[in-house]
Amino acid sequence: MPLLDGRDPRALEAAADTIAAGRLVAFPTETVYGLGARADDDAAVARIFAAKGRPADHPLIVHVADLAAAERFAAHFSAAARRLADAFWPGPLTVIVPRRHGVAAAAAGGQDSIGLRLPSHPVALALLRACAHRGVAGVAGPSANRFGRVSPTTAQHVVDEFGDALVVLDGGPCDVGIESAIVDCTRARPTLLRPGGLDRRRLEATLGDVLAAPDAASPRAPGTLAAHYAPRARVRLLAPADLARALAGGVPAGVAVYSRTVLPAPARAAFKAMPGDPAEVAHELFAVLRDFDAGGASAIWVEQPPPGPEWDGVRDRLVRAAAA
Repeated sequence: MPLLDGRDPRALEAAADTIAAGRLVAFPTETVYGLGARADDDAAVARIFAAKGRPADHPLIVHVADLAAAERFAAHFSAAARRLADAFWPGPLTVIVPRRHGVAAAAAGGQDSIGLRLPSHPVALALLRACAHRGVAGVAGPSANRFGRVSPTTAQHVVDEFGDALVVLDGGPCDVGIESAIVDCTRARPTLLRPGGLDRRRLEATLGDVLAAPDAASPRAPGTLAAHYAPRARVRLLAPADLARALAGGVPAGVAVYSRTVLPAPARAAFKAMPGDPAEVAHELFAVLRDFDAGGASAIWVEQPPPGPEWDGVRDRLVRAAAA
């Protein structure tokens, strides 16, 4: 099926009909493209797991059109969860809350908690509202890629991943470019399970407290496996000084480089300059990795991001990509 223009009301209606019927639709969000199915239908959710090759106990994030829809999936919202939702929804934040009994068990990976998000992308919001009009309270939507691989940030990335059989709403390139931050609000002290485009300092300022670190009792959450977000080429993450020495020694054939350090003039390796702004790096990171793959790179050397919480989301994705 060809790409559908997410700005076309008829395309949105067709996509909502597809989801309401229990089938899959890829859709844009401000973070990455999601692979969506109605969250209240375990058979529909199973199609996501099958398409991605994702373990069925690895939970999905449920996307909702408003807070009232989120409350249909939640046993309750703590004060912390509500404070975060009030501050950052619509936006690139997922809150994990206790799951309402008997609702969306498959989407939650069988856990008693569930991750909820209200995206800000206009196409995603229009789709979710159209789905709500059809009785679909929420859409489960992990990234629209094979499990463990690089997330898609354009509609073409999704087509490259799954071919023409999947309905894909085209909403243009994603603005943020990496997945949402995930905060667990099921216990007394909120815990940052996955960093994202939202700086943890903003989250903590809203909460008035320091976010805890994950521990063995934390819920399972998307994108938190040690190895994830990986291109076909092997990613090697290098400190700036180590990268400079490696570059001075000559770049082997098949190696691509993504760094703030400029390659020596004779080097013929594929090269992409890394911006100095973490938001710019997040925006382009997955596209850069996909482009290097498409160019035939066998390895990708990446300069480690600078220290600081503003780089946490990018750093997290690169560390997991390099572990794959």
